[in-house]
Amino acid sequence: MTQLAGTLYIISAPSGAGKTSLIKALLQQDPQLVVSVSHTTRAKRPGEVEGQDYHFVSVDQFNALIEQGQFLEYAEVFGNKYGTSQSWVRTQLASGRDVILEIDWQGAQQVRRLMRETVTVFILPPSRATLRERLAKRGQDSDTTIAQRMAAAMDEMSHYPEYDYLVINDRFEVALDQLASLFKARRLRQEVQQQVQADLLRELLSGG
Repeated sequence: MTQLAGTLYIISAPSGAGKTSLIKALLQQDPQLVVSVSHTTRAKRPGEVEGQDYHFVSVDQFNALIEQGQFLEYAEVFGNKYGTSQSWVRTQLASGRDVILEIDWQGAQQVRRLMRETVTVFILPPSRATLRERLAKRGQDSDTTIAQRMAAAMDEMSHYPEYDYLVINDRFEVALDQLASLFKARRLRQEVQQQVQADLLRELLSGG
């Protein structure tokens, strides 16, 4: 039987909405999912691991990868560049795995132009006050940086209508269940099951 290609998912959210924590929990309970590790020019933060959180590269290295056409998408955020390896994503999809891209709306627009079957999900906080509180609790940013991130979040959130699905991360467990349900339901689509359950369908419809 021909290997069924996986589905490419984009999950976007403003900084502080809980996207990374949700995706981490989702990966722990769904072995068919894999998240793309982006290349970035920003400095490594405490606790981050090369090749696991990001591929940390210099600006010159990043620009060389752009010239080589290595990125499915790339963007600049807060003065740092981020990009998604095109060859890695396509290899994972060809192997039948579902791939998650954690990128912003600009990256999402780039990817959708190249891969129209991409499924997009946007995660929102329950309120602006909650978003500001979550950003402040990180303890890594100054008040000025938090204010900049809040302004950027307002712009990011205005693009939610461009996405297929919307999840509100008020209660973490509820948001996680909603995300998990989305991935499970899409695997039950008729065209997917037609291949996964090919032997059963032939038996049921053989007329013997």
